[in-house]
Amino acid sequence: MRKRGAMTQLALITGASRGLGAALAEALAPAYHIVAVARTTGALEELDDRIQAKGGQATLAPMDVTNADAMAHLCRDIHDRWGHADLWLHTAIHAAPLGPAAHLAAKDWDKSVAVNATATHTLIRMVEPLLLAAPEGRAVFFEDARGGEKFFGSYGATKAAQMALVRSWAAETVKTGPRVTILSPAPMPTATRARFFPGEDRTGLADPRDEARRLLADL
Repeated sequence: MRKRGAMTQLALITGASRGLGAALAEALAPAYHIVAVARTTGALEELDDRIQAKGGQATLAPMDVTNADAMAHLCRDIHDRWGHADLWLHTAIHAAPLGPAAHLAAKDWDKSVAVNATATHTLIRMVEPLLLAAPEGRAVFFEDARGGEKFFGSYGATKAAQMALVRSWAAETVKTGPRVTILSPAPMPTATRARFFPGEDRTGLADPRDEARRLLADL
């Protein structure tokens, strides 16, 4: 990923506090200024310490991606300060408790829809102008196909909705930009996976930092 003159290269990472999001932030610093979005302030501050230790810089945005007003304010701030975003990497996800489709709690379903589908739609609208203002703006999403698996109704359905929306956006922007990419991470010992597979032997899972470097090499 090359420097582009004096323009600051900026990477917006939604879901940056832990797991793959945090690993991507560390891998991109210090070549990119990182705008790290997540709900957990403490984890963001720990990420900032690691980025600074590498000689990088980050702007921390402790907010919920489902808060459209907060995200609109953040995108406006990015525009006013930098005028663009070179990368948007979206790793924010809600992993509702697993259960039979006929017994999914309404609150879990509603939150899954809000985080995994609706927030993605909202952010696409808000972030696209920032990516278009960059020389080669790019959005990156991560596929974890669970659609149709037993007990994964809430997660699988809303993640599939997210991917369908992203694929439409990718097809629509082939000629106009921004470039939209979907990557498939290897299984990692993340908090999300731990909720799905408690007690799993994690020794064979990919380290998030190694996986972040592998995925970024494919861009």
